[in-house]
Amino acid sequence: MIRPAHESDAGAIAAILNHWILNTAVTFNPVPKTEAEVREMVAAKAAAGHGFFVACDAAGRVIGQASYGQFRGGVGYRTCMEHSINLVPGYRGRGTGRALLQAVEDHARHGGAHQMIAGVSGENPDGRAFHDRMGYRVLAVVPEAGFKFGRFMDLVLMQKFL
Repeated sequence: MIRPAHESDAGAIAAILNHWILNTAVTFNPVPKTEAEVREMVAAKAAAGHGFFVACDAAGRVIGQASYGQFRGGVGYRTCMEHSINLVPGYRGRGTGRALLQAVEDHARHGGAHQMIAGVSGENPDGRAFHDRMGYRVLAVVPEAGFKFGRFMDLVLMQKFL
């Protein structure tokens, strides 16, 4: 089930994000998120009119999160969005990521967004393949844009018109 995130989901969302932050190069951010920070993220997305969604399993446990916001600041970028999506390890290949991304895209489209950007780590071929299957196309590779685990990593920018 996909539903809007609530501030009460902050602990579960933080746990999902922190797995990827601490253990992988999927994100370049090396600093774990606190529950308070995630509560603020959920509230900020809602205040901006942007979507923040969670996927829940049959028992109601949060197993994934996806959100979006404006790609760059300023009125000129108001229709260009960028999303974030993460699942609990072991839930890939079940359609959960697809459902989350579709919820984000639908919400953004209904809010007037023209396009969605995905910023994918060059060390995340699965993320790139997922976005390719979802209709995203590579715009650019920004060499050595990120630094984590003592090395530079490329950023792959992918785009989909909504």
